[in-house]
Amino acid sequence: MALVAVQPSNTNDNDKGGQGEDFGKSSPVGLVLLIVFFIAVFFLVKSMNKHIKGLPASFDEPAEASKETPAEPSAPKKK
Repeated sequence: MALVAVQPSNTNDNDKGGQGEDFGKSSPVGLVLLIVFFIAVFFLVKSMNKHIKGLPASFDEPAEASKETPAEPSAPKKK
């Protein structure tokens, strides 16, 4: 035996399932915004790739350079 919940129907026969006179009017605006966002993301990715190519392969200092320059103790500051 199955129980089925039924919502009471409206007596208004003009209901088109939520598709009133304002339905679909925001679609052109949404499409334009979506295209603008895609263009912005394209240029953002292009710019970030340019910046990433300019980075060095590694930020670590070479081992030879760290051996040549020993750390010197800092002199006390005079006031």
